[in-house]
Amino acid sequence: MAQFVHNPVEKTLALVNAAVTYLKPQLATFWYYAKAELLLPTPAEIPRAIQSLKKIVNSAQTGSFKQLTVKEAALNGLVATKVLMWFYVGEIIGKCGIIGYNV
Repeated sequence: MAQFVHNPVEKTLALVNAAVTYLKPQLATFWYYAKAELLLPTPAEIPRAIQSLKKIVNSAQTGSFKQLTVKEAALNGLVATKVLMWFYVGEIIGKCGIIGYNV
């Protein structure tokens, strides 16, 4: 009887150890990027962000956004997509579900 209990426990421990060994480098990479990407803006970065927003509004008003290179336009599109995705994730967390609000 003890062998029936001991054998699955050993297999479970071996599986957990293998999972930890496999996930350690991936989690290290995740935390490296999470620390860089999920930081709040510093007080020095806020005026730069406001200036950048004014520049975007000005380019929309004057039509100078049509002079962007393909690379700049792609980067702007990726940033806009990132902002929208964070908004959607916040909405899903706030609603506690993916489906719409209970009305």
